[in-house]
Amino acid sequence: MTVSYRQPGVVLTDRHFTVPLDHDDPAGETIELYAREVVASDKAHQNLPWLVYLQGGPGFGANRFVGRQAWLGRALKEYRVLLLDQRGTGHSTPANRQTLPLRGGPAEQAGYLTHFRADSIVRDCEAIRARVTGGARWTVLGQSFGGFCTVNYLSTAPEGLTAAVIAGGLPSLDAHADDVYRAAYPRIERKVTAHYARYPQDVERARRIADHLLTNEVVLPNGYRLTVEAFQSLGIVLGAGDGSHRLHYLLEDAFVRTPRGTELSDAFQEGVQGLLSYASHPLYALVHEAIYGQDARPTDWAAERVRAEFPQFDAAKSLTGDGPLLFTGETVHPWMFDCDPALRPLRETAELLAARTDWRPLYDPARLAANEVPVAAAIYHDDMYVDTDHSLRTARTVRSLRTWVTDEFEHDGVRAGGARVLDRLLALTRDEV
Repeated sequence: MTVSYRQPGVVLTDRHFTVPLDHDDPAGETIELYAREVVASDKAHQNLPWLVYLQGGPGFGANRFVGRQAWLGRALKEYRVLLLDQRGTGHSTPANRQTLPLRGGPAEQAGYLTHFRADSIVRDCEAIRARVTGGARWTVLGQSFGGFCTVNYLSTAPEGLTAAVIAGGLPSLDAHADDVYRAAYPRIERKVTAHYARYPQDVERARRIADHLLTNEVVLPNGYRLTVEAFQSLGIVLGAGDGSHRLHYLLEDAFVRTPRGTELSDAFQEGVQGLLSYASHPLYALVHEAIYGQDARPTDWAAERVRAEFPQFDAAKSLTGDGPLLFTGETVHPWMFDCDPALRPLRETAELLAARTDWRPLYDPARLAANEVPVAAAIYHDDMYVDTDHSLRTARTVRSLRTWVTDEFEHDGVRAGGARVLDRLLALTRDEV
């Protein structure tokens, strides 16, 4: 049953679909998908082309917009938009510590989660496209990991697409997870250096907090064990346009005087747990490295192993000298499954995924080289989350792809730039720029 309702300037319709868990076994187990259809109020009865949005992540449901926020307003000028909760997220058969035990033990859970990568998401899109559009092709907008999914779409089912728009999400076609993180740590260090150049007072603040965590056991109100490594991972915000400012304001409220002496303030702890908890998006931690698996090599906690190659990120060593503490970000580590109560029950499942050696290829270089679907990709200069060199290398191998390389935005450009970013990318697919 579909239900329609209104917000300012738009009509929304809840859409529900049943798809196979394993598209190679269409007669087997099924899961439920949810998507929100959005159309401008004054175009609600028009026959419009469709745009399907694939969110970044992995592990996040589609944006919950109010009215015509961000890029949506521009899209609604000419499209009927489908905001898809990718499988395992939002209302689409969510996968988390509460639901995964329904599958059985860790081995069964890990096997189940192998069906939650880009290839399965794209096959979901093709399974529901005919039911949504009546068989017509649609345009896909992929943000970050949604761009990874879009490149898989171009590799496996380009016949379903009118055009493809990618915002900060052109993946390497062949890099192992080790290669991804070996390129990532220097980028992260540059972002931290830029943050301290903007807010030099934060150097001492971060060192003081790290020293406190090395000598005190801190458990946040939600049960999260705040270790120094967890504190360092707050650097994940530095990849967003306003991230440096958000981190600065968080650090300046860190300590408060109490009858027991100086302690981390409630306000700081509340802010930290909101940034570090995976309760709302556990799939990010569970399958984050699996999105790079394409061969017989395990991902094997790549970010943790590669970090050892960059000793400047070792907090204890930093505090023995007078250098700055380096934050990290866009990396998942095994200790997260000990610190975060939302992840603790899934530690063994994560270990099994990290050890897996039968990942299937996600991209088809030969098909991409012959691609005829108009593609436009925003590549953000020194993007902290997706390596710029990897993206440019891929861009050179995909036929009919045009790039917009910019330092005007960080990785969240399609959100921060809104209509202007989407307008530019759509124009590129039409050779209007």
